Amino acid sequence: MLVALAGGVGAARLLAGLLDVVDPATVTAVVNTGDDLVLHGLSISPDIDTVTYTLAGLDDRAQGWGLAGESWAVMGALEALGGASWFRLGDRDLATHLYRSERLARGATLSEVTAELAERLGLRLTLLPMSDDPVRTLVTIDAPSGGVEEISFQDYFVRLRHAVVVRSLRFSGAEAAHPAPGVLDALADAELIIGCPSNPLVSIGPLLAVPGIEDALVKRRDDVVAVSPIVGGAALKGPADRMLRELGHDPSALGVARLYAPWVGTLVIDDVDAALAPAVERERDRCVVTDTVMASRARAAALAEVVRGARA
Repeated sequence: MLVALAGGVGAARLLAGLLDVVDPATVTAVVNTGDDLVLHGLSISPDIDTVTYTLAGLDDRAQGWGLAGESWAVMGALEALGGASWFRLGDRDLATHLYRSERLARGATLSEVTAELAERLGLRLTLLPMSDDPVRTLVTIDAPSGGVEEISFQDYFVRLRHAVVVRSLRFSGAEAAHPAPGVLDALADAELIIGCPSNPLVSIGPLLAVPGIEDALVKRRDDVVAVSPIVGGAALKGPADRMLRELGHDPSALGVARLYAPWVGTLVIDDVDAALAPAVERERDRCVVTDTVMASRARAAALAEVVRGARA
């Protein structure tokens, strides 16, 4: 069994490539829920939905989120009424959130609802949220109006378009959260654990903050292979490089190696960062250099094959 730690677009693309080269039934993805939110009374799980839509072949690849061929009648009507429309929810996407919200209100867990949605979309891998308990990523920023303020991750990422300086992060609720059923067993039993190319701070960070998950990974360190999301000193998508810099980390593949050293045995970095390989290995990480830019499904599958063979 293979276990992947996932959050966002980069993770979804690597998982899609992985499912092209292994039996999907042997894959378990543990997905970040730190950026979940409740909006318009609906429970929204952006990373779970990005992974689900991508693996089902329904994602809007150009946009990087949501469903391809989406319509926006509800958002248009909401905006006309003066409602909050900064977090765009397409008409078909709303069906997912309506279903999730109703099931949760009736007592189902997020794990159960995630499994139901994956099954409805014909997915054969196991999708697990990191926890059924609410964990929320909160971001302290330099406020546009002056001073500092703590806001939700989606306020930072979507409403403010991550165009403000980050001062600190906090994972509210993490200390009391429990790993979702099956997460720790999967980490203990996995032949290989894959750290997908996701933002180290706000996609992987919340997973590590749930008690028990990082300890389980440290025990399996030699069997953990992670892909750096930083290529040539920059994030391919999103603010990971700026967040690393603003929070005092080196925004490079070497900086990722330093962050991941306690629990990652092998770090996969891009060809353009080949000169960093010796320094990465001094951080106690074995280093593998390859093309990590998943510009096509075929390149994602090729990267998945490298990751499968990259264990320390």
